[in-house]
Amino acid sequence: MMRLDDNDDDVSLFDAEEDTGRGKSKKTKIKHPVASFFHLFFRMSAILVYLLCELLSSSFIACMVTIILFLSADFWTVKNITGRLMVGLRWWNQVDDDGKSHWVFESRKGNSKQLVSDSESRIFWLGLVVCPIIWVFFIFSTLFSFKIKWLAVVIMGVVLQGANLYGYVRCKVGSRTNLKNMATNYFGRQFLKQRNYKEERRLLRSEHMFALF
Repeated sequence: MMRLDDNDDDVSLFDAEEDTGRGKSKKTKIKHPVASFFHLFFRMSAILVYLLCELLSSSFIACMVTIILFLSADFWTVKNITGRLMVGLRWWNQVDDDGKSHWVFESRKGNSKQLVSDSESRIFWLGLVVCPIIWVFFIFSTLFSFKIKWLAVVIMGVVLQGANLYGYVRCKVGSRTNLKNMATNYFGRQFLKQRNYKEERRLLRSEHMFALF
C-alpha cells in the first residue's frame, strides 16, 4: 500500500487480509452490500432526522442527540470500514516515539485496483461528496431562518463529514504537495486554453480583414 504522510514512506495497508482472487469478480458487482448500505444509512439518517425532527418529536434534545449519534456512527464507519472495503483507501493519525503527531493517508497500489468495484466506488464518492454539501446548505438555511439552536448540530455535521471527505481526497490524489501541483496545473491549462483561444480569434480577425482587401 502507499502511505502518504510527511515522510512519504511505503507501508502495508491491509496486511494481506484481502484475498487477491476476489479481483476476478465483475467490477460492476457490489461486493460489499452491507458496507455500501451503512455507508449511506447513517449519514442519510442524520439528514432525514434533521429535516423531519419537528414531525418526529417535539423534544429538541432528543432530536439533537439522535442526529449526533448518527453523525458519530457515520464518521467511525466511513473512516474505518467503508473506505477500506469499497475503494481501498484509509486515513488515520499516529503519534511517534517523540510524541509528534502524524497524519497518514493510505491507498492500494495500482496493481490492486482491480479489487475495487466501479459501482461501489460511485456509491462511496457520491455519498462522501453530496452529504457534506447538504450540511453546508443547512448552515445557511439555519442562519437565514434564525434557528440558531440548530447551528451547533449542523456545524458538527459539516466538520465530521467534511473531515472524512478531506481525508479520502488526500488518500486519492496524494500529499498536499500533489494537491497544490494539481491546482497549479489546472489553472495553468486553463490559462493556456484562454490564451490560445484569444490568439485564434485574433488570427481569424486578421484573416477576415485581409480577405476584405
